[in-house]
Amino acid sequence: MNFAETTNDLAGGRLTIDLDALGANWRLLASKAPAAVCAGVVKGDGYGIGLERAAETLQAAGCTTFFVALPDEGLRARAVAPQATIYLLGGLFEENGPALAAAGIRPVLGSMEEIGEWEAFCRASGNAVPCGIHVDTGMNRLGLTLNEARALAGDPARVEAMGARLLISHLACADAPGHDLTAQQIARFSEIRALFPGLKASLANSAGVLGQPGAHFDLLRPGIALYGGEAISGIDNPMRPVVTLEARIIQIRNGNPGETVGYGATETLKRPSRIAVVAIGYADGYHRRAGSTDAAPGARVHLGGFDAPLVGRVSMDLIAIDVTGIPETVAHRGAWVEMFGPNVPVDEVADRAETIGYELLTGLGRRYRRTYLGGGA
Repeated sequence: MNFAETTNDLAGGRLTIDLDALGANWRLLASKAPAAVCAGVVKGDGYGIGLERAAETLQAAGCTTFFVALPDEGLRARAVAPQATIYLLGGLFEENGPALAAAGIRPVLGSMEEIGEWEAFCRASGNAVPCGIHVDTGMNRLGLTLNEARALAGDPARVEAMGARLLISHLACADAPGHDLTAQQIARFSEIRALFPGLKASLANSAGVLGQPGAHFDLLRPGIALYGGEAISGIDNPMRPVVTLEARIIQIRNGNPGETVGYGATETLKRPSRIAVVAIGYADGYHRRAGSTDAAPGARVHLGGFDAPLVGRVSMDLIAIDVTGIPETVAHRGAWVEMFGPNVPVDEVADRAETIGYELLTGLGRRYRRTYLGGGA
């Protein structure tokens, strides 16, 4: 081993991020509704790939509007996209008003309390500082009730004085084709939109962009699909993979039938086996429930043209995989293993872990060497 490597090269695993794929995904999504503006959701540190790199790449592809969850994310996006329109989805706290206004970050107001506080701030500053309004159409999370929205729409001078520019809601079940709630939400949003004729309207998330043309309205808000994730269950994913996660084999062991592997002795070997121990675990954001038991298989990985299943539990820093039958020239100490990427879709791993691709991507930790490809990297 060459110990004269850089500190970055001494990271335990590596993330390869294809910025060209990110840009191509945005262009594909934008093409689904040419009359609408296609924004980019860059919250969750750009779904794990780095907010700044995500925003820069999307901006180069033609994106001019971004959505974030936290004020800090908004400031980071503003630093790399000084001319962009940036909306804050995560609620307004009164004390944040001046900083948001100074940075040109538009809060999306989801309660009458927030609207009252923003109105007061606008009056004090002498300006109708731009904002958005969130209405709840059936998710029962953030947003004005339908009655509150109707009452607000009945006072157009108030809407103008508070700087409202955008009306949004959020689809709860668009990832499940044919769900009744989606049609109900589109109908409710259409009704409310008609009461705010001066505002642009936004309803479609990734699944809405790809599967619900009636939800497109004026502004699309794709998130997971930009980063290669599956937006709609049960259909082929048209998006290019953006993130490849890899880790290295640190040891190969031989196991005998009847022996168990890992914490809790959850999986028993049924044949003479070659077990590779890989330097990745839940401390790195690789989900603990991706492991296997005697009762249920876990996730798979890929190396050198071969698939290998996980064996036993995922621990903090390590996993075990079964490389029986894989040539030693492929499965050996130091070999890189694809945890997810072009050969193992992130959503497949998420399914095995009983979670969603969003959680895996946004949970990627700091212990990786990140390599960016394309996009002017």
